[in-house]
Amino acid sequence: MTLLEISVVVSAAVVVLARWTPPRARRAVTSAAVAAFVLCGAALVPAGVRWQLLPVLAGGSLAAPFAVSPLLRRRPGRPAWRARWWLAAPGTAACAGLVAAGVAAAWALPRPVFPEPSGPYAVGTSVLRWTDPDRPETATAEPGDRRTVVVQLWYPARPSPAGVDRARYLGRTDREARAVARGLTGYLGVPGFLLDEAPQARSHAVFDAPAADGGRWPVVLFSPGLGGVRTQNTAWAEELAGRGYAVAALDHPYDSAVVTLEGGRTVRTRLVATGDPAEDARRAAGWTAVRAADLSFVLTQLDRLDRGELPGPRVPGTLTGRLDTGRAAVTGHSIGGGAALQAAHQDPRFAAVINLDGFPHDPDPRPFGQPFLALTHPVGPDENQDYLPRLTRVLKLGTATGYHVTVRGAAHLSFTDAPLFLPPLPSLVGSLGRDGGPRLTAEATAAFLDVTLRGRRADLVARLSGYGVLTVHRGGDR
Repeated sequence: MTLLEISVVVSAAVVVLARWTPPRARRAVTSAAVAAFVLCGAALVPAGVRWQLLPVLAGGSLAAPFAVSPLLRRRPGRPAWRARWWLAAPGTAACAGLVAAGVAAAWALPRPVFPEPSGPYAVGTSVLRWTDPDRPETATAEPGDRRTVVVQLWYPARPSPAGVDRARYLGRTDREARAVARGLTGYLGVPGFLLDEAPQARSHAVFDAPAADGGRWPVVLFSPGLGGVRTQNTAWAEELAGRGYAVAALDHPYDSAVVTLEGGRTVRTRLVATGDPAEDARRAAGWTAVRAADLSFVLTQLDRLDRGELPGPRVPGTLTGRLDTGRAAVTGHSIGGGAALQAAHQDPRFAAVINLDGFPHDPDPRPFGQPFLALTHPVGPDENQDYLPRLTRVLKLGTATGYHVTVRGAAHLSFTDAPLFLPPLPSLVGSLGRDGGPRLTAEATAAFLDVTLRGRRADLVARLSGYGVLTVHRGGDR
């Protein structure tokens, strides 16, 4: 909460409780609290009042007349009216409840604050849209429609001047960010106001910032969860970029909740469950295959971008010659993690693979030669009991050393930005704290990537064991 919002909450609380202050201090306390409440509330209006503060304003406004009334004299010699205690007590309780409800809502659904990247680089970001001329868009019946993906890059950048605008969360523009927020709440079937704060948040990256000087960066591709969007792991992407990686996160049209295409046209997800387990499994396998193909296509485009073969005003030319696609990892969360595993065994150009709590939907999993890291949450008795056995069977197909960490205190969304702005319920976002999940995800994956892509010497077993229960799969072990 801002200082002004805190002032509104404090002054409202004092107004509500003024009736119960000592008689000698009551006039001064009430006058000061009402004045502060009115002034701070009025100052809040031009900046926009968050919905979480509406109960606070209501509670203070309802209590103010009853707080002020005892200070006024109706006629000379007659005392002002003052509510009896048995009438004032329930009124005070009701107004205090409104103030408390507003504070609780602001605490449970805050505007996300992203952890400061710990690496030596500032972070730049850019959004690109690429169309694959060799693949038709299977989600539409339009003739000639080709598969288009939207990619957001995070990369090491030169420090930006003080005061420069930081990138919005969820979209490049305010309009896109709000459209994505509406799409996400619509996909989840929850009231739209629950994500009102997310579009207003700013991350640490700067759009189209000049790239940092010197060197070539390993590349990390990312596929989000089912219905997820490219920015869902912004904290993770910024941390890796600050450490010297180029991160490319994908929006998968007709799968991601909302994707903005050329000309501002938006498309929403068309993925729906049927309720038939066999049919849903068949559909999930198809969606995963499309995502895996998207990931390989984007790696090809990044290689072309690095070689300067993709000119145009929307292409950040400063990245030409900086993207080391020979050292590329493929990653994903949830169904995106399954797509990353499938892309790894289909495309040997990927040098490493990371699965963030993803169920493998590939109906014909095959051996893959890349080292892998899998981070998963502890699976409870009421969850899909086939998840970990199936994932383990797929991981054992790896012919290189891999690591599977069951993260203590994690939930499925702990590996995304969700803990930064959703209610801190352990069943929803785990029990690692507001930024604990995103930080752990970034630290664990960075340690793995430093070894597999950069060849740094480190004891990964000791490092990863600190995050949970570690299982090491030696190459070729069955």
